[in-house]
Amino acid sequence: MLIAAHGSYEDGLTRMAMMETEAPASMGDGSSVAMTGGRPSVHRRAERIAVLLPCHNEGKPIASVVQAFRRALPEADIFVYDNNSTDNTVSEAKRAGAKVRSERLQGKGHVVRRMFADIDADIYVIADGDGTYDADAAPVMTALLRDENLDMVVGVRRHIDDSAYRLGHIIGNRLFNWVVKAVFNEQYADMFSGYRVFSRRFVKSFPSLSSGFEIETEISIHTLELKLRFLEVDVGYSSRDDGSESKLRTYRDGSRILLFIFYLLKEIRPLFFFGWIAAILSATGLGLGIIPISDFLQQGTVPHFPTAILSASVMLLACLCIFTGIILDSVSRGRREVKRLLYLMQGTWEQPGLQDIHVAASSSSQ
Repeated sequence: MLIAAHGSYEDGLTRMAMMETEAPASMGDGSSVAMTGGRPSVHRRAERIAVLLPCHNEGKPIASVVQAFRRALPEADIFVYDNNSTDNTVSEAKRAGAKVRSERLQGKGHVVRRMFADIDADIYVIADGDGTYDADAAPVMTALLRDENLDMVVGVRRHIDDSAYRLGHIIGNRLFNWVVKAVFNEQYADMFSGYRVFSRRFVKSFPSLSSGFEIETEISIHTLELKLRFLEVDVGYSSRDDGSESKLRTYRDGSRILLFIFYLLKEIRPLFFFGWIAAILSATGLGLGIIPISDFLQQGTVPHFPTAILSASVMLLACLCIFTGIILDSVSRGRREVKRLLYLMQGTWEQPGLQDIHVAASSSSQ
């Protein structure tokens, strides 16, 4: 604790004594801070759990989903985020006792970004509002997150009946899991699961960029990029109620997710991305160059001059790709360091982050 340069030494001691005996300052989230020995001593409030349910036209199942999570986590605050529903989703959610908010930008990614920005809690439980996920697994998942000091717990879907999980979705899920393992050297059992539990550090440092169903892919790859701790647990997955339709379109959304994976690959591992492009271009350039090189060795001239120019141009593009990958790899590393530092600044439920202590210390000095 620094003492102002003005005044006598005795004045400085008096100021420090006054600061140490000040009343605790509120941090705005139920926590308080008191000055002890010139240092902020933070007293944590009770753990807060938030259940987040993104919804679009889920009027039929949403009330039962809210009630199921209320029974499973009676201490939690339950939020339903409506995404331009045209049915009775909002009224049914309010009737069930949920706190209802809305997001006008259409798409699950937009909704998740808004939820993560708006809600302040220690543990976040997110699930779809269609009633397909087993709410009774939530206490186990939250306990795992807390006891194992994890940043994410993923509910791996184990379908209770055959109609719950369409064959196309099963094949697509396995294919994308394999792609992520090949690219990022880590494998998920179910990277598209919409049933997850997060720590506050994860939520408040996650730079959500996606707009639609790519959000699960972005979350999964973000976890791998920063090497955050996570576990996967089996959860029950049942079919939708009659009259409730899936918003996921297998081929349209599947192609968008695949393109998004390659976009993230370019952003996170640019040297790998541009290195493969350079390798393909190099092989093409060498193949084209065989003919003019052979002519020159045999005849001393290059009759296929256009082919020689094309070969040299392709090889030049390969070199440019390599240097582009090297430069962007350094940029990506810097961005990864910033993300990691932002993650560490958030603190945990037991240990407040740097921002909390700064705010608390500022409040106590006023």
